[in-house]
Amino acid sequence: MLEDVNVVLLGATASLLAGLGTGVGALGVFLVRKLTPQLQDGMLSAAAGVMLAASFFSLLLPGIRYGEELTGATWSASLMVIAGLLMGAGLLFSIHQRLPHEHFTLGREGPDSARIRRIWLFIIAIALHNFPEGMAVGVGFAGGDIGNGTALAIGIGLQNIPEGLAVAVSLLAIEHSRTKSFFIAVLTGLLEPIGGLFGSAMVWLAEPIMPWTLGFAAGAMLFIISDEIIPETHRGQFKTLATFSLLGGFVVMMFLDATLG
Repeated sequence: MLEDVNVVLLGATASLLAGLGTGVGALGVFLVRKLTPQLQDGMLSAAAGVMLAASFFSLLLPGIRYGEELTGATWSASLMVIAGLLMGAGLLFSIHQRLPHEHFTLGREGPDSARIRRIWLFIIAIALHNFPEGMAVGVGFAGGDIGNGTALAIGIGLQNIPEGLAVAVSLLAIEHSRTKSFFIAVLTGLLEPIGGLFGSAMVWLAEPIMPWTLGFAAGAMLFIISDEIIPETHRGQFKTLATFSLLGGFVVMMFLDATLG
């Protein structure tokens, strides 16, 4: 019993530390002096690249591996992840359709309301993928492989750093204060310890739904990348910068996942 409690505490603590990587990245918002349109497009595109790589290497491929362990067949594992992916994209589409983007009595106020909606969808997608990542850390520790759980927590923590910066800078772009932008970014990372606690304490329930939840998070992020971030960063004069920033974010995230995941 004591050993089980220790495993749960390890999983929860490791996922908490990984989630705090978001806060480390968000500290960068205090170093940004001014957000020019060029800097905004570049940073948002880099964040999209991070999300794109994380969707494949941190979510979809591990989801298929979990599914293969559960079912013993690649085709059924792939279908489980695909189902989760479509549900995640469907949820974000539904939020996109319903998320208010104008004041009911005052109309448009402050920054462009459509842009505000895009930023908040981006933040929701970041937050949604933190829970299953935390679950993955918790399940890793609950499986008894401390080394694997530790490596996974380190990899996820490092990938959270650019995500935290991207969230904080995006909020700064729609005229939130630096302090408020920082704390909201930190909050998006705090879903990871909740997922870690769930994964390590209820591995018997968390592990069977891992293919679905990882696919779900990937679908949410892919929807935002395709429907919002790329069109937003390519509508101005910095689309070439946006393209190469996305590639830069992708290769950084791919390297982190390949070497630390």
